Amino acid sequence: MGNAVAVTDQSFQSEVLNAPTPVLVDFWAEWCGPCRAVAPMVEEIAAEYKGKLKVVKIDVDESTDVASRYRIQSIPTLIVFKGGQEVERVIGAVPKPMIVGRLQKHL
Repeated sequence: MGNAVAVTDQSFQSEVLNAPTPVLVDFWAEWCGPCRAVAPMVEEIAAEYKGKLKVVKIDVDESTDVASRYRIQSIPTLIVFKGGQEVERVIGAVPKPMIVGRLQKHL
C-alpha cells in the first residue's frame, strides 16, 4: 500500500468519520480479483488528490463491523465520506474516469 492508509473497525471513526477532508474508502478483500484490479487506480487517485482527499482501504474480512454497518454486500465498494456522512458509493470494478467523475463534485 502506497498512498492509501489501511483502516480497521477501531480506527474508522478517527480516520474516516472525523477527517477534515473528504475520504474515499475502498472496501476490499485479499481474495477478491476485481479488488486487485481497482487497487492501482485507488492508489493513483490517492497520489493525484493528496491534500484534497484522504484515501483509505478497509479489509472487509478483518473489519466486519464497519462492513456490516455500511451494508457492504459486494466488493470492491468505494464510498466517499464527507463530514462523517456517506455522500457517494461506487460498486464494482469500474474505470478510473468513472470513479474520478463521481468524486469531483465532493472535493
